[in-house]
Amino acid sequence: MNPTETLRIGVAGLHHDHIWGVLHGAFENPAVRLVSAADPYPALRERFEREFHLPTYANYEAVLEDETLHAVYIFTDNRTKADLTCAAAARGLHVLVEKPLAADGADARRMLEATRNAGVRLMVNWPYAWWPALQHGIHLAQEGHLGRLWHVRYRGAHQGPENCGCSPYFQEWLFDAHRNGGGVLVDYCCYGANLASVLLQNPQSVTGFTGTLTKPFFPLEDNATLIVRYPEAMATLEGSWSQTGKLTAYTTVIHGTTGTYMIEPYREGRILHATAEHPDGQPIEVPALPPHLAEPTQHFLWALTEEKPFLPLCDPLNALQAQLILDAGAKAAWEHHECPVAPV
Repeated sequence: MNPTETLRIGVAGLHHDHIWGVLHGAFENPAVRLVSAADPYPALRERFEREFHLPTYANYEAVLEDETLHAVYIFTDNRTKADLTCAAAARGLHVLVEKPLAADGADARRMLEATRNAGVRLMVNWPYAWWPALQHGIHLAQEGHLGRLWHVRYRGAHQGPENCGCSPYFQEWLFDAHRNGGGVLVDYCCYGANLASVLLQNPQSVTGFTGTLTKPFFPLEDNATLIVRYPEAMATLEGSWSQTGKLTAYTTVIHGTTGTYMIEPYREGRILHATAEHPDGQPIEVPALPPHLAEPTQHFLWALTEEKPFLPLCDPLNALQAQLILDAGAKAAWEHHECPVAPV
């Protein structure tokens, strides 16, 4: 894409709640032009029209057929993403989808194949990708500051979609096993699976445990833990829709042979570095993020215009690996045994 050209974006799907923060970032970017949006829910179309003064449609095809577009943002349920991504790629459109990549590994593979064959880019937006401490901690760990990595732990947790402000449009498909791909295992263990795919790579097998532990009215699991085995490492991936308070939630721990990082979450987070000399940990200075690494639309634009790779956390190949870990973990939990992970 020409660096001087305005990136024209259409939106397919408004019923993933994460879309609204992403849209405002795109709308405020002078190098980007939002063009239109489509969603089956009239109330969501009305909100988009009210906030951005742009046209909307009930049918996704109306957006995808716009020949002025360069890219499409897909924020539907997890199951619908695959068909829309394939349709967008067939029209030569670059694609940004919200995490996780898909509802399952088969759909994720279709999405990568379609975009590769069409010669277009596919980016996965993970909200934690824009946390300065997490970006910096990953960078330092990959540079060897902890020695050889042997364990990664991530816990995604809150009190449940129905209690933390998720819209009814979002909840409708989060609690649908087909449209979501599962329950909290897919919604929150996906973050740890993606992080482990970036840092450890090449998983061998997974054992998993799920349960509806606090909300018997839920149709799906409200808690899940996966343990991923690697040749010389392991990863612990936790997800909960039951947690009271924020203690431990969204915290990353990376263990290496010479030290440990505990990375506190959000944009205000910090890194504590524990070593043999400083077992209680010392804070590491976290640099401010440059604009192209601080926000999804700016990063998407930068990668397209500069022909640069996406951040590892946003790379679709890592997201595919994460999806295969989730598939194996769900199978292991259901069958009560350890399951091998399919190769990428």
